[in-house]
Amino acid sequence: MFGIGTSELILILVLALLVIGPKELPRIGREVGRVFRNFQKAADDVKESITREIDIVGKEVDDAVEKGEGKKE
Repeated sequence: MFGIGTSELILILVLALLVIGPKELPRIGREVGRVFRNFQKAADDVKESITREIDIVGKEVDDAVEKGEGKKE
């Protein structure tokens, strides 16, 4: 996970606990999780859109080659 080891993760959690406080830490954790989920969903949507467009262009190229439009004489 982001190249962070166990000891670094524990240090980050302890610092967050000291800075944010024990009452606010669960709420902040939920918000961070929600942000990461939304970011991942947006990235997946972009990836899916690009893949779909590549498939469409690939089919158009295949159709053009089959029809002989790609031949130069």
